[in-house]
Amino acid sequence: MLLRLMRTYLRPYRAWLSVIVVLQFTATVAMLFLPSLNADIIDQGVARGDTGYIVHTGTIMLGVSLLQIVCSVAAVWFSARTAMAFGRDLRAAVFHRVGSFSGREVAAFGAPSLITRNTNDVQQVQMLTLMTCTMAVSVPIMMVGGILMAMREDLGLSWLLALVVPALFLAVGLVVSQMVPSFRLVQVRIDEVNRVLREQITGIRVVRAFVREPLETARFRKANDDLTEVSVRAGRWMATMFPLVMLVVNISSVAVIWFGGHRVDNGQMQVGALTAFLSYLMQILMSVMMGTFMLMMVPRSAVCADRIAEVLDTESSVVSPLDGVRELTVRGHLDLEGVGFTYPGAEKPVLDDVSFSARPGQTVAVIGSTGAGKSTLVNLVPRLFDATAGEVRVDGVDVRRLDPEVLWARIGLVPQKAFLFSGTVATNLRHGNPKATDEDLWRALEIAQGREFVEAMPEGLDAPIVQGGTNVSGGQRQRLAIARALVRRPEIYLFDDAFSALDLATDARLRAALRPVTRDATVVIVAQRVTTIRDADLIIVLEDGAVVGRGTHDELLAGNETYREIVESQLSAEEVA
Repeated sequence: MLLRLMRTYLRPYRAWLSVIVVLQFTATVAMLFLPSLNADIIDQGVARGDTGYIVHTGTIMLGVSLLQIVCSVAAVWFSARTAMAFGRDLRAAVFHRVGSFSGREVAAFGAPSLITRNTNDVQQVQMLTLMTCTMAVSVPIMMVGGILMAMREDLGLSWLLALVVPALFLAVGLVVSQMVPSFRLVQVRIDEVNRVLREQITGIRVVRAFVREPLETARFRKANDDLTEVSVRAGRWMATMFPLVMLVVNISSVAVIWFGGHRVDNGQMQVGALTAFLSYLMQILMSVMMGTFMLMMVPRSAVCADRIAEVLDTESSVVSPLDGVRELTVRGHLDLEGVGFTYPGAEKPVLDDVSFSARPGQTVAVIGSTGAGKSTLVNLVPRLFDATAGEVRVDGVDVRRLDPEVLWARIGLVPQKAFLFSGTVATNLRHGNPKATDEDLWRALEIAQGREFVEAMPEGLDAPIVQGGTNVSGGQRQRLAIARALVRRPEIYLFDDAFSALDLATDARLRAALRPVTRDATVVIVAQRVTTIRDADLIIVLEDGAVVGRGTHDELLAGNETYREIVESQLSAEEVA
């Protein structure tokens, strides 16, 4: 997966990669040339007292060194640009893929895991890409070139290379094989810490209200300790790597000096050649160390790449049609025919054979006990999920055949959990219609019974809203979400328990203000309160995902036992009568 990701997302930067290869090759060859020149200075210049030769060869060394520095700096610059662009493109790909997911896929991965995959995981792969660009070319050239140049200096000491290099590879391979499982587990534990922390931050009010701080502290401590434990385990192996490599390097240096010294003493080798051989040995081992550093990153990056590819390879269960319908002849028509929905792996359906029709000017209400499938039913209309049975039609066309933009332009959804984005009141309302004027926003707020509290804010429409809208009350958040839908002026309004946080008086005023605005639109209301839906043209009663009653309030009250039980649980005997 790691190679596939790098091959796919580095393809647009092949020209830069070619430049990097040329620069790294040039810099490495120049570096390999320097010890040989140094040996010549010692053997041909210093030993013979030839100052002219020393100056001439030294000047060449300076030129080669300058070339090596320029090429190395330029290679790092191009490598950094390429790696950062790669990371940007990969993050964008994950973001767009997640944006195409339906609620089913998002729930399967979980929000904390998706966040980690698009931040920490991408960063790990990006860092490996940077290391690959800066080292992948130079490491093999330096290793092979160093071996050849060392053998050129003195073949008699080359047997040391045959022992040292395999020993180093064996030691590194042993450590890396132990690091892979630990790094794989690290990513899972990071997900868990993110999940616990996100739950605690989001639910801080509940935690404090029920005095559960000690329990939540213990939960986070366990997740944190688990992450620490596996990170320390991986860190121990990582810490073993460099001492092991340095042990081999130092033993090799001692061996070269010992055996090389004897060869110099016997006249079989020059001092300069011994110095060059030692330099080449250091370059060989340094290349192995750089390769080791890359290998340390590969296991964790491979795990991260698998997790990223899992997201990129997951297809949404809600697929946009290739040639979606864009021209519609009617407006505001909503039809559900034999609709059913079953979650993957569930024993029984959440919805079973639900049918009803709604036309402009009509209000259809859906009521039922918790878990009856009301929200799922509403989510099928804008294709947050796709029905597993039957058809959902908007303006006479199955929503699965409609172009998504056409479908969403006709729907104004107020979800059960009113979510506001960080920004201002105005920017949140303009999510419904980016071209809306301030007058349109105030009008929508007035209908949603939110104008008064927005005017009370010092900045008015420019009043700041934090992420999730947690700096306003639940009722204010719901009214802003309703105003956001009103700004859109859609053909079909979907209110998914959107009045639950409002008091009865505000609820009544808001519904009265909505009637003139939605006179030419279709309205579907999901609610728990009977007072919210009693004036609807059609009330659908759901129980365990099936329709057990339909009609007006009076008709259901007279002939439907389930609806009557709901009414009696909320209203007094006089109100029921």
